[in-house]
Amino acid sequence: MISMSIEVGSVVEGIVTGITNFGAFVELPGGKVGLIHISEVADVYVRDVKDFLKEQDKVKVKVLSVDERGKIGLSIKQLQAPSPSPSPSPSPRRTYSNDNRRPNRSNTLTFEDKLNKFMKDSDERLSDLKRNTESKRGGRGAARKAE
Repeated sequence: MISMSIEVGSVVEGIVTGITNFGAFVELPGGKVGLIHISEVADVYVRDVKDFLKEQDKVKVKVLSVDERGKIGLSIKQLQAPSPSPSPSPSPRRTYSNDNRRPNRSNTLTFEDKLNKFMKDSDERLSDLKRNTESKRGGRGAARKAE
């Protein structure tokens, strides 16, 4: 009787049937089972799925994917995300100058400047290390070079 096909993009309700360290399994209408990957459980970092879900919870999920083997990918996060995300995402783009490559801040270093600074610091550290190593050898290295 329930011939509801699970289609990508649809929102369905299901019951959490199992929790693993990588996500949660949800039984969907029609007896099909899908997986909410740990990265799709919430908008925040999820260390443990059990902090957000428990078995027998009723959850609304969005169908992300259905592959040829019948594996169904689900998301709770994408049902929550549409409302908060439109307002924050445009603002970071506005902080960039017209060339869209560098932030519009005068004190920001270019990649080349950062690389040059890194190379200079690296060379200084390397020469300090060589000097320390030679002094601990008792100058033997320097004595051999003089001969």
